[in-house]
Amino acid sequence: MAQNKDIKNQLSKRANSGNGKPQTPAQTIASYLKRMGPEIERALPKHMDADRLARIALTTIRTTPKLMECNLPSLMGAVMQAAQLGLEPGLIGHCYIIPYGKEATFIIGYKGMIDLARRSGNIQSIYAHAVYENDEFDYELGLNPKLVHKPYMEGDRGEFIGAYAVAHFKDGGYQMEYMPKAEIEKRRERSASAKSRHSPWATDYEEMAKKTVIRHMWKYLPISIEIQQQAMHDEVVKKDITSEPEFAHDVIDIETGEIVEEPVEEEQVKQNTQPDTSDPTEEEMSEILTGK
Repeated sequence: MAQNKDIKNQLSKRANSGNGKPQTPAQTIASYLKRMGPEIERALPKHMDADRLARIALTTIRTTPKLMECNLPSLMGAVMQAAQLGLEPGLIGHCYIIPYGKEATFIIGYKGMIDLARRSGNIQSIYAHAVYENDEFDYELGLNPKLVHKPYMEGDRGEFIGAYAVAHFKDGGYQMEYMPKAEIEKRRERSASAKSRHSPWATDYEEMAKKTVIRHMWKYLPISIEIQQQAMHDEVVKKDITSEPEFAHDVIDIETGEIVEEPVEEEQVKQNTQPDTSDPTEEEMSEILTGK
């Protein structure tokens, strides 16, 4: 394995290409991804290919130019998070990498949550559906829970009114949850990343609504501690809370499905608000490459 010092020395040459011309941001990022290839490969599940993930990540970054303005450690860290979880960013909805200020934010998508849940080996099937006002929908709790959903097929289904999720376990048990739109909206509003115009809440609202219900149901599923911990990588962002940009980390509590705000110390806030145009330090690159 290459030493961090060697990695830094090679990465620090990114400012100039072989002909002496400055590299474009896309070329710089491509160079980092190429250098991170061995680490990405070690992090990925065996059925996934490191070169493919790097290409998908670079395509995602190129199609969202604002990502190229994010500081490099957060961008590479988001790619490494995708690798560690074995999820592909982009249009298929496994996960997203979005810009929020100068930070790249990693967000697990609806299909990514489904994939993580299935890895437990204890779930036969898991799915979620959106409910619209013209659908026939009946949801009851109690001693004999019931969920009946017949989508309206004769035309416009009307406004979105909520979403539900169902998981069937291999031992014959099941779990179901319904969440009305008002509750989904409360959770969306607590998400700092939802404020970004690049957020999947802006582009894939229904998918994010279904993911929200699955997250709420997560604590009732027969999944391992390891998979629960993997899901906690979801939506770690920095949030502007004053006119003088000040940042706080928003972390979703795996037990409650809600965001826990952890204030950043004043000195750290000052450091975070300064543009980061320098090369990553050895310590930063070590954290990126090892995923710590």
